[in-house]
Amino acid sequence: MTHASAVITVMINAARKAARGLARDFGELEGLRTSKKGAADFVSAADLRAEQVLFEELSKGRPKYGFVMEERGEIEGADNSNRWVVDPLDGTTNFLHGLAQFAISICLERDRQPYAGVIFNPATNELYWAEKGEGAWLNDKRIRVSARKSLDETIFATGLPFMGRAGRDIALKEADRVLAETAGVRRFGSAALDLAFVAAGRFDAYWERGLNSWDVGAGIVIVREAGGTVAEIEGGDRPMHAGSILAANAELFDSAKKLIIG
Repeated sequence: MTHASAVITVMINAARKAARGLARDFGELEGLRTSKKGAADFVSAADLRAEQVLFEELSKGRPKYGFVMEERGEIEGADNSNRWVVDPLDGTTNFLHGLAQFAISICLERDRQPYAGVIFNPATNELYWAEKGEGAWLNDKRIRVSARKSLDETIFATGLPFMGRAGRDIALKEADRVLAETAGVRRFGSAALDLAFVAAGRFDAYWERGLNSWDVGAGIVIVREAGGTVAEIEGGDRPMHAGSILAANAELFDSAKKLIIG
């Protein structure tokens, strides 16, 4: 990609290398999903293998950068300004069930602000990427958020807490309000791809609570560079670290926030 910067190239190359293992493992899950033993341990191993590849490749490309990784936690680097925020497999449950809605997510955080992002789905070969000030891209095509303004024409995406996780009552009330005023709500199971779909204009808005920095860091950059607005649901300016996020096109954002909050 001739228009990708050196740091984006490092990120894309790392994602593609890790994706080869995930794609292979995804193909091998078919038999395991129906066995008595189950596939959960296999998926955990696939997750760890992908994270190891990402750690090695990103370290090779930028040796002084630190890390925040879903499995390894925080690793301090010699460069205090830059660190990688990485989710090797966002959408693990989808992966386990043979649903092709999962992704590798890599964010470069600069001075604790999301600066560059790569989201790659190995099952569909869709690569979303962006760097601050350089626009957002899907493979080699420039992408923009949707231009819809009227709520009754919009599709929202969200995540819903499961298996007794906190926040289900709030999430269901928010979803009910959104369903009453929009063309629909989708729950696809990958925060990274939900944000990527907002950037590409497939979803008009996305909101969720209870998230981690590695779930949303890359997507925040990509949505903003696609012309969208991203903030905390209540309007705060730390969506990467506050645990709640709302992303939409700029003209829809305020009405989306009002609708969700109630």
